[in-house]
Amino acid sequence: MKNYCDRKNGYRHTIQLGIEGVRTLTNGMTRGKYSGDEGIRRLQDEIQRADAIVVGAGAGLSTSAGLTYSGERFESYFFDFEEKYGIKDMYSGGFYPFSDEEIKWAWWARHIYFNRYIEPPKPVYRDLYSLLEGKNYFIVTTNVDHQFQRAGFDKSRLFYTQGDYGLFQSTNPRIKKTYDNEDWVIKAMEAQGFIKDESGVFAVPEDRKISMQIPKDLIPKCPDDNSDVTTNLRADDSFLEDEGWNRASEAYYNFIEENKGKHILYLELGVGANTPVIIKYPFWQLTRSNKRAVYACLNYGEVFCPKEIHDFAICIDGDIGETLRQVSLDK
Repeated sequence: MKNYCDRKNGYRHTIQLGIEGVRTLTNGMTRGKYSGDEGIRRLQDEIQRADAIVVGAGAGLSTSAGLTYSGERFESYFFDFEEKYGIKDMYSGGFYPFSDEEIKWAWWARHIYFNRYIEPPKPVYRDLYSLLEGKNYFIVTTNVDHQFQRAGFDKSRLFYTQGDYGLFQSTNPRIKKTYDNEDWVIKAMEAQGFIKDESGVFAVPEDRKISMQIPKDLIPKCPDDNSDVTTNLRADDSFLEDEGWNRASEAYYNFIEENKGKHILYLELGVGANTPVIIKYPFWQLTRSNKRAVYACLNYGEVFCPKEIHDFAICIDGDIGETLRQVSLDK
């Protein structure tokens, strides 16, 4: 495999940029100059006129699309895990210390399938695609559910910084490859007793008789050395930044550099407080350092920006899907 040590790393470059920038913010926070209906009109105008659009997407975007980790979805597909183990949502279940591998991988088959291999309940990603189609855009996201590609976005314009539910990696650190897991996920869902409905999506059978474990011989293994595998998700320093990850990181760096100084819209969608250093802080700094840049933050209950970029900021509080729908209607 190629050595990427000499490549430009958009991930680390923008994180460093954000860290350095946020240290110099001294004037406090603001809700931005444009909000509400005026913000929607300004956002629609910026999408049409910008030379380039950089989208930064967090968990709030998938939540708006209906890919929630608790409530009805969780109770529908994980009711047995809730009853036996007291797990209350998919996020916390991902950290549960299951007693054996057969149970652990039954959980992960469901977790991956219902967040990675189905259409989201609401067309938020496809609505976003309709707004950006034909534009000069790039997307950086902390989401791992692959929904941008499902909606039609160009893979070469996407950077999934934190991994992909659809990939496994070996626990052997010498193996620097990831492996597609869709075939395994389908087999593991069938082994638990899930059945496909009329649309071809797995569902719980009417008698609700499903298993919380898979056969031992179905536990996933590395195809190269038969070592154990794990999900390709950034949880610690064992996360594998494979060839595809490095290629996307470089593409992100190049896009930022190629459009430096141009009229750029930094469009932040559903980014919370968990990982602001990956998207939010860099977007603030990139906007502050370019007088032609505009920062837009769409979120539910969490919209703000530094006063230093107040005059160049659109902050719209509300459901992202509804906001995008209004922007589309105003085209």
